[in-house]
Amino acid sequence: MITGGTAGIGLEAAKQFLAHDAKVIITGRNQSKLDQAKKLYPALIAIKSDVANASDAQLLFDQTKELGGIDILYNNAGVLSASTNMGVATDRHSNEAEHEMNVNYFGVIRLNNLFMEMLKSRKESAIINTTSILSYVPSALEATYSASKVALRFYTETLRKHLEVLNSHVKVFELLPPLVATDMTAGRNDKKITPEKVVKTLIASLRKNQFTVRVGDTKLVYLVNRLFPKTAFNLINSKKSAGQLLPHHDNTINR
Repeated sequence: MITGGTAGIGLEAAKQFLAHDAKVIITGRNQSKLDQAKKLYPALIAIKSDVANASDAQLLFDQTKELGGIDILYNNAGVLSASTNMGVATDRHSNEAEHEMNVNYFGVIRLNNLFMEMLKSRKESAIINTTSILSYVPSALEATYSASKVALRFYTETLRKHLEVLNSHVKVFELLPPLVATDMTAGRNDKKITPEKVVKTLIASLRKNQFTVRVGDTKLVYLVNRLFPKTAFNLINSKKSAGQLLPHHDNTINR
């Protein structure tokens, strides 16, 4: 099951998993986009569900159980709000941060908790969490998004250890993509990687039990940040991005 499966990495993952003869469930908040995905790939099971909503999450679990359960839970759903300057007081900072954390972090914990016993009951199973290159180095333009991905990365590493302590066979993978060419990043002119390349790398890593999957420029930023953190920060944050944090600049992203 892939959350946030109607576009970008999620839809590409659904496509490639189907090509490997997997049965795939996708979820999303937008019924129209779910219908479009189903039209593209009729073998998909598409379920409308908001990972930030506890009632939706419980209903999703119940529906999935009726379908026979799952072996892989792929937590891919995510939202991003462009930062205004946090040195300028506005309710927008806390409102958008709360929304991002609810989807990008708390929603993952909620679903993992609901599906954990189901996954542990399977002969072979896995959890995949999509974090980000920004979990290593923050983007000044996506401050709270970066923070949500740091939280998810630490949670993912800890969950893996907790399951090891229990001698559980549930595998926990972390996908760390760089900037990906999706609807979410359509307004960005920076270097991007395609969802196809991201998912191909993920599938290869699943086959090799490579639990931390750094894709593309994430590998470089990870290494540079360990040795030269200021250089890594400047790689992520250009001088141009600083201008976008001026109070007069409109950073609204439609999502």
